[in-house]
Amino acid sequence: MDLVSGYKGMVGLVFGNENSSSNEDSYVQRLLDRISTGSLAEDRRSALIELQSVVVESRAAQLAFGAMGFPVLMGVLKDERDDVEMIRGALETIVGALTPLEQSKGKNEVQPALMNTDMLSHEAENISLLLSLLSEEDFYIRYYTLQILTALLMNSPNRLQEAILTIPRGITRLMDMLMDREVIRNEALLLLTYLTREAEEIQKIVVFEGAFEKIFSIIKEEGGSEGGVVVQDCLELLNNLLRNNTSNQILLRETMGFDGLISMLRLRGRAYSFTQQKTINLLSVLGTINLLLVGGSEADAGKDANKLTNKTVLVQKKVLDYLLLLGVENQWAPVAVRCAALRCIGDLIAGHRGNLDALASKVLGENHQVEPALNSILRIILRASSMQEFIAADHIFERFCEGNCDGQSMLASTLIPQPYSMTHASIDEDVNMSFGRLEFSSSLLAAESICLLTCCRAASVLSYVLKDNMQCKERVLRIELESSSGALGHSEPLMHLMVKYLALASGTKHKESKSNTSGNSYIQPIILKLLVTWLSDCPPAVNYFLDLRPHLSYLLELVSDQSATVSTRGLAAILLGECVIYNKSSESGKDSYAVVDAISQKVGLTSYFLKFDEMKKSFLFSAEKSTAPSHKPLSRSAAASMAEIEDVDEQLSSDHKGEDHPILSSMFDSGFINFVKRLESEIRENIVNIYSLPKTEVAVVPADMEQKTGESDKEYIRRLKSFVEKQCSEIQDLLGRNATLAEDLVKIGGGESSYSDQRATTGSERVQTETLRRDLKEAHQRIEMLKNENTKLESEASMYQNLAGKVESDLKSLSDAYNSLEQANFQLEKEVKALRTSGGRGGGVSAVDVEAAKAEAREEALKESEGELNDLLVCLGQEQSKVDKLSSRLMELGEDVDTLLEGIGDDVGLPEGGEDDDEEDAD
Repeated sequence: MDLVSGYKGMVGLVFGNENSSSNEDSYVQRLLDRISTGSLAEDRRSALIELQSVVVESRAAQLAFGAMGFPVLMGVLKDERDDVEMIRGALETIVGALTPLEQSKGKNEVQPALMNTDMLSHEAENISLLLSLLSEEDFYIRYYTLQILTALLMNSPNRLQEAILTIPRGITRLMDMLMDREVIRNEALLLLTYLTREAEEIQKIVVFEGAFEKIFSIIKEEGGSEGGVVVQDCLELLNNLLRNNTSNQILLRETMGFDGLISMLRLRGRAYSFTQQKTINLLSVLGTINLLLVGGSEADAGKDANKLTNKTVLVQKKVLDYLLLLGVENQWAPVAVRCAALRCIGDLIAGHRGNLDALASKVLGENHQVEPALNSILRIILRASSMQEFIAADHIFERFCEGNCDGQSMLASTLIPQPYSMTHASIDEDVNMSFGRLEFSSSLLAAESICLLTCCRAASVLSYVLKDNMQCKERVLRIELESSSGALGHSEPLMHLMVKYLALASGTKHKESKSNTSGNSYIQPIILKLLVTWLSDCPPAVNYFLDLRPHLSYLLELVSDQSATVSTRGLAAILLGECVIYNKSSESGKDSYAVVDAISQKVGLTSYFLKFDEMKKSFLFSAEKSTAPSHKPLSRSAAASMAEIEDVDEQLSSDHKGEDHPILSSMFDSGFINFVKRLESEIRENIVNIYSLPKTEVAVVPADMEQKTGESDKEYIRRLKSFVEKQCSEIQDLLGRNATLAEDLVKIGGGESSYSDQRATTGSERVQTETLRRDLKEAHQRIEMLKNENTKLESEASMYQNLAGKVESDLKSLSDAYNSLEQANFQLEKEVKALRTSGGRGGGVSAVDVEAAKAEAREEALKESEGELNDLLVCLGQEQSKVDKLSSRLMELGEDVDTLLEGIGDDVGLPEGGEDDDEEDAD
């Protein structure tokens, strides 16, 4: 066997030369010889025990065993099924040979356990033999067999999956182990968990064998979410069967239902205690619910219908109440559990009108301390200390407002101005505060105590309320809030307050950069996201924004601020662009022309457009974003440390040194990113159009052209002349600026310096470049045309070459026919001679008759051959004309015709003696 000889060669490399084997090698060899050839049963058992101990303790012995031990022990398993002790010993020895010992320090060092696993799984017969042992009555035989299969699956999953699929009733035997004793059941559960991770065919068979019933039976037996690691293994197996598998989800829903799953979310008692294992179990259950709500990544109509059905059934089973209890009301639950529950709520209501209405009507609390569920979720957004909890709660409002105009209007209707004293009331003092009052409280609180983080979170929620809803944008635009500063009764529009907080965040960021802290580098992008959403396709909002001249000046400074992050500069540039493309004002200083003029003067168009390119290259805008975030399955290894579950913000608190904060990848979903990319292209086009056309407002008032009363003709002519000169000067200046800015647009990486001195050179170079590009294009076209013609000629040459070969074969067949005719003629002559001889003796047939028959036969043969030769000559003439035309065409193209025709017709000819025979016949 080649694999065995390869391993033997490896043993020689590890232990030394094959001719001088090491002590371990020879010792293992002697033990195997005693097992295979021993006559006494006790001696063979003792040799097996010694082999087991040495394999468990020595890597060298493991390697030596792999080279020569598997055939011996697999023979024991096959032939000695009645000897239970021998079967146990052989299985335990194989387990030892597949179990890694201490980790090797060298990268290239041989790993005996891996090599042994590969060798054992190489033969499908070995897998079949091991599966057959699962039907044995002995407990240890089944236990060790499952351990061996698990080791094989860990190191060679694909090979084992393929082998099990080809073995009749292989998976059925594994499923039967789930109803075995506890230890056997747990081992079989682990094996099935590994086996079903990515094997869709195995998943279908496992479900067909009643996996759902057995899984929920074990979960109930182990105590549900209060159970141990076995419950976690069951849920991991369940998730493997449901992940991206619509048919299995439908089967679960229509047979077992979701009751067994939802019952695990019911917490008992009021003083909740959450152990590490209980936390992991709850996270696994919430992960299963998430699979039912989100489904696979493919946009399939069947999967969408299945998700909607799952959402409907889950809400009917009161899952929304349990999720609100875990994520909102229960403050004893770990942060990871609350976040997972909030994410499930968001996915549960996404795109489902009934579930949206159900959440909007939910009221939380007891007795007099009750409030709408949306208010409680907003309170979490504004006050949560964990960044992950804020993101999860924010996800609910994003899903609630997406495509839900009625829900947006309902939330916007609560955004009405409140008295100053009420908006500044403590949140704890007024539990019944409305959604709008909570929003305004957070905004005005930020103005007093510089709590910009709370304002930023409120801005994120407000952006969802305003998204794609013109009615809500105009309603909120009219809101003015009382300010704590300034004169009594002074009010300020909400939009102006947001711009003020944007500037305050910039000042706070500079202070934090001096103290080398990570700071809140995401505050400005989130506030900018609100403003970009607000001004989108809303001219009144653009007019409100430009009411204060400092707003435009601050945005121009923010675009050029090198200390700001890439997304901050890019979004500020997008906001400036919206002030151009959605600007319907005709007021001087606020119109789109004035905004573009300010951009070109303060920033420069090249530098301005580069902000878009920098933003698109950042990780927020360049990475592919999926609609559903993928979460790692909580396997045993992933859930080993509680720190991985509770410390969810640790990875987000590092210093990113001017880069965009990782939280923005969750806040900027794919919809917003695609929206910004579409805006960017529209902004470029509109700004170029504005500079390509003169300003429409530069129109001459007809009254200025008329002669005034009492004005002499000379003075009137002088005034008209100066007016025309002034207009010509303005036009020349405008044309010069347009030419300069047009060159600025096509320059890549240019600064803010003037290009007026290089204008003529740039124009000539551009003309030369266009001419060269045109010539190059024409040359490419000619080359392609010649290539096509050459290919056509080559195909014609090949065709005629094939025809020449065919003619050659026809000539050869004709020659063969002629030879056969000659042989028949020769045979007839022999017969004639024989007849003549017999006629001379006996006088049977006269010589005259024979000669007449001979002449007639010869004449007939000659006629037939002449007809065939005439037809052939006609064909040859036609083909020769084609060959002549092709030869002349090839000579025009420079091809050597003699070389192409070399060798054609050399083999054609008559057999030896053919010409002589013709001459004799002619004679």
